Amino acid sequence: MTLTTRPELVGTFGMVASTHWLASAAGMAVLEEGGNAFDAAAAAGLVLHVVEPHLNGLGGDAPIIGFDVASGRPWVLCGQGTAPAAADHSAFTALGLGVVPGTGHLAAVVPGAFGAWMSMLERHGSLPLERITRFAIGYAREGYPLIPQAVATIGTVAELFAAHWPTSAEIYLAGGMPPSPRARFRNPALADTLERIVREASAGGGSRERVIARARDTFYRGFVADAVDAWMRHPVRDSSGRDHAGLLRADDLASWEPTWEAPATIEFAGVTVAKTGPWGQGPVLLQQLAMLAHQDLGAPGSAQTVHAVIETAKLAFADREAYYGDPDFVDVPLAALLSDGYARERAGLVGPRAADGQHPGRPGGRTPVLPREVAAPQTGTAGIGEPTVARDGLTRGDTCHLDVVDRWGNVVAATPSGGWLQSSPVIPGLGFSLPTRAQMFWIEQGLANSIAPRKRPRTTLSPGLLLRDGRPYLAFGTPGGDQQDQWPVAFLLNHLVHGMNLQESIDAANWHSTHMPSSFYPRDSEPRGVVVEDRVGDAVVAELRERGHDVTVSGPWSLGRLSAAGIREDGMLIAAANPRGMQGYAAGR
Repeated sequence: MTLTTRPELVGTFGMVASTHWLASAAGMAVLEEGGNAFDAAAAAGLVLHVVEPHLNGLGGDAPIIGFDVASGRPWVLCGQGTAPAAADHSAFTALGLGVVPGTGHLAAVVPGAFGAWMSMLERHGSLPLERITRFAIGYAREGYPLIPQAVATIGTVAELFAAHWPTSAEIYLAGGMPPSPRARFRNPALADTLERIVREASAGGGSRERVIARARDTFYRGFVADAVDAWMRHPVRDSSGRDHAGLLRADDLASWEPTWEAPATIEFAGVTVAKTGPWGQGPVLLQQLAMLAHQDLGAPGSAQTVHAVIETAKLAFADREAYYGDPDFVDVPLAALLSDGYARERAGLVGPRAADGQHPGRPGGRTPVLPREVAAPQTGTAGIGEPTVARDGLTRGDTCHLDVVDRWGNVVAATPSGGWLQSSPVIPGLGFSLPTRAQMFWIEQGLANSIAPRKRPRTTLSPGLLLRDGRPYLAFGTPGGDQQDQWPVAFLLNHLVHGMNLQESIDAANWHSTHMPSSFYPRDSEPRGVVVEDRVGDAVVAELRERGHDVTVSGPWSLGRLSAAGIREDGMLIAAANPRGMQGYAAGR
């Protein structure tokens, strides 16, 4: 028997796995009350908005992928908000900006998470709204233990809060000091906001679905939208080192709706792998797996495996930079990018040594267009623009993830993020921040991901789903910015190719490339950069360096925040969660 940090959970009733134990417990409580996977996912997601404010928030983003037994098919729900109508590139160049600031008002897009949760509940849920929201309201009102990582993040931006973001200081610097780790922490303004939404939505009566629809209207066309509009007109300090007003307006929220879409898919190792469309980076996971199917991988965790995965990632992410963007605005050659012939051609470019440069392909004969190299210096005085993972593996803030499966066979994965406390000041009276996802756009025009009014930024948020013979098998995902479609590659190879169970696959040593341009301000990159957990072993590190990789050795349990939940071939339910960071947990029976 292989020793793992926790057991792979196996049961028959339901499973919830997430990046915080309180969210997993809330989701499981909903299942115990008779709710389905979609009810549980929304409850868990709303709790994550409360208890991990440095990782996500009620004003953030939330792509969701799921399978409901009623329709018998998988779907993607896009909870990624769009750029404001006023967000033309000239709005930024007129301010002398070459990149969208990573913090503050100018980077704000429509907050999509709440709309996505409500749309999912309206279409697929079963419980009344007040039974879904009561856990998040309770933690915001009565308090929860603020994890040490959140406290450390608050400490990093305490000076900014005190000098420039007083609305954030009011909540996170009570008495002028950051809270103590694991002390009871409350956000009564956020509790008030959620309670008011539920109260106004319930006032008109009617069906469960009608109440949920009114809750969405209350957020996007009611008092929340009005507060956002007023706040955006008030200049605040951002990562440019200057004060700027925002472009987001109430009409941007009122005109936005989450969209239901078919997932992008490929076949790999006997399963169908499903991801979001190219408005997210999800297809880069599909491209990597398609290329790895044509390569010699070697033993799990070997230098050959790490090298092949890293070099494949470079090729897939180069295509991301050249071709991925909102398909409502650009013609993304997705079918060609995911074709087996293209994968075979690209896999042939992987040599024995680390490649340099960015090398996108020519899918369908397309000519790639890459952004100019732009890397603006950070001032260090206006928040954290890249809330992901540092080169040494340390997390400065990030994202959340959850997976749920119920006894009826419904499966859902969601990756809520954005609205980070360290990237956007708290909206007065609402208790939460706005998403700064516009920093992922390029101001430079003519690119797939160039900024444009009402366009979706090419998000890194990337939940995943596996199917066997058209039926759901596994929901999975991880926080991690550009690593969200790198860390799962090792997980899937371990599980699907090498036969490890979910917990073994999550616990195994991981790695990622830093070669590609970052999706976040200041859009830097580290040519041939590779970060590995030291558990890969000295011999693997030495061979990678001999092959030309610039290797950084991180801590033994530092890379990856994966969780997963699904259904075995015999019908038993399974789940597992990441031990790294000491907060993720799976629950089930």
